[in-house]
Order: sequence, then C-alpha cells, then structure tokens
Amino acid sequence: MSPSHGRGRLRAGAAALCAAAVLFAGCTGSGSEAPDGEDSDGAPSPSASVAVPGEAGALQDAFQKVVDQVLPSVVQVTTGQGLGSGVVYDEEGHIVTNAHVVGEAERFRVTLATGRDDLAAELVASYPDEDLAVVKLTDPPGNLRPATFGKSSEVEVGQIVLAMGNPLGLSSSVTEGIVSATGRSLSEGSAEATLGNLIQTSAPINPGNSGGALVDLSGRVIGVPTLAAGEQGGGTAPGLGFAIPSDTVRHLADQMIEHGEVRDSDEAALEATVRTVLGDDYQPAGVAVVETENGGAADDAGLREGDVITAIGGTDTPQVTALAQALASREPGDEVEVTYRRGGDERTVTVTLGER
Repeated sequence: MSPSHGRGRLRAGAAALCAAAVLFAGCTGSGSEAPDGEDSDGAPSPSASVAVPGEAGALQDAFQKVVDQVLPSVVQVTTGQGLGSGVVYDEEGHIVTNAHVVGEAERFRVTLATGRDDLAAELVASYPDEDLAVVKLTDPPGNLRPATFGKSSEVEVGQIVLAMGNPLGLSSSVTEGIVSATGRSLSEGSAEATLGNLIQTSAPINPGNSGGALVDLSGRVIGVPTLAAGEQGGGTAPGLGFAIPSDTVRHLADQMIEHGEVRDSDEAALEATVRTVLGDDYQPAGVAVVETENGGAADDAGLREGDVITAIGGTDTPQVTALAQALASREPGDEVEVTYRRGGDERTVTVTLGER
C-alpha cells in the first residue's frame, strides 16, 4: 500500500512468480427515490438492469442479484498512508480487512456503502502472518449490512466468482472470473510470512482492492483478496489473483474479536528459529537451525543448532521462503520427513509438526 492509491508491496511467489499485495475497497449509494439507473448521489445503481434474453439474461440477473446483496457490505478503509477496503463482519461494527491495509495505523476512517460520510474506527487486532486484521467502528450506525461468509472448504475450481472493491480508488467496482485453483501457498519476499491455502482466481485484482470480497453466485463471501501476481522481471500477470479463504478468515477474526489477538493460528511449524545459509557458489543451500524451542517439534525430533535442513516431505528447502511454503500446506500434528545435514553427513528424521 502506498499513499493515494494504496499500491501494493511486492511479494515473492512460487517458481516464476512474485506476488504484489494490492488493496480492495468499495461503496455504493442507497438509490432511494433516484431516477432509474442512478442512486441518490447520481452514481449508477446496482439494481438498474437491461433486459437480456435467454441464458445470458439469467446469468446477468444472477450477477446483479449478488452485487445488490453483497456490495453494501464492502467498505473503504483509509489510513494516513493510503486506502484499502474491508468487509462488514457483524452488526457490532467489526470489519475484516488485510493486515497490510492497516499497516502500523491504529485509527481509521471508514466509508460505508450505505452512506457517504466517513466514520471513525479503531484497530482491534492485526495478524500479519495471515495478512488479516479487524477494525471496529467507534459508533456503529444502525444500517450496517454484515456480509454472509460461506465455507471455502466447499469451493470448487471452475466456479464463477465476483471480486468487489475499490481498485485505483474507484468505489463500487466489481470484476468477474472463476476459481482457478485452491490450496496455493505464497511467501513475502522478506519471508516475514507465508500465506497458505489461498484461493487463486482469474477475477481482475488491482491496487486498491485488498481486503475486499471474493463472492460466489449465492452471495457468500468465500475469500478476502490479498495478492495479485506479477512477473519476476516486473509488470503484471493478468488473471492471477489470490484470496485468503473464508474458513481462515472466520477462524482468525473470531479470535481477534474475542481476545484481541490470535491464540490458535492452526498453522504448522517446526518451532525453531532458522536462517538461510549459502553454499560455496554463494547461492542458497539450505536452512540452518539457529535455535529450537524447548520441547518443540524440532527439539523433540532431535534437531539441534547448526543442522541445515535441505528438504521437507521430499520438497527441497534451499531457503527460508521454500521452508515456509512447504509448511504452509500442512497442519499441526502432521508427521513429515525432514532431510538435513549435520557436519558432512546427510540425515533424515520424522518430525511431528507443532503450531506457530
């Protein structure tokens, strides 16, 4: 996110991709007593439609019904550094957004889709490890429209989805695509966090969209968009966007609302401090164990300071980002084979993963 347009920071992805975090937001007018095709502020009304015959008309009607249902739940979140978007989570005024949208801020201005006036909001909690945050309106109005969150575990590749938000500062924007894949894992270039189990979509994602809603044709939010992909040499990769699955959103948001923090991440971990080491050719050659947690997964398996992990479950781990991606697809309690070097010897041990 950058000033003005909330431009996303670059993130490194798997193989030939690096992902750029992007911001979503959206608002719409009430449309009361306005001319056909316009709301009370003169903006296009989501309910205005043009008759289209046959199956195309049925699909158009379905799209417009979803837009009418969900877009009022998508809001704009503004900080002193830029803007993004969020989704109204409940009637108490809690709003889910991305951690990179809130950044270091603790106070925000929120523009609701049901009104043009900005409202004050404060940070409830931020969880950068999964790029999620919750903010709360200090004086929630009575016309809040909480979104309905679906089960991302039921999402199937090929189903049609709509992305709703505020790309490039253009409020009330909607794009369309399909679910391209599920279970994707991507890491930030700095290896600060690896996002696992992401939904990949072809719905266009642009700067200004992060924190918005990825919605199925039943009007249920199945994900919160967080990343758009870019090519390693620079530029964008159209049709490659990623969203945090709704099951993860609900699991973490409920904890942040109840406790003010995430207490149960449900993310697998070796429970050790690690760093990338270089080989004789100055290229990444493995992940060295710097320190293990007493009684943690690595410690219980016999790993110790100085060991260099080279693979997990048959996946090479030349650097910390690769290790994080390998762990992102697993769950606490999973048993995984870890290959490592100790001195000049290569060894293998089975580790029962702990929780981050």
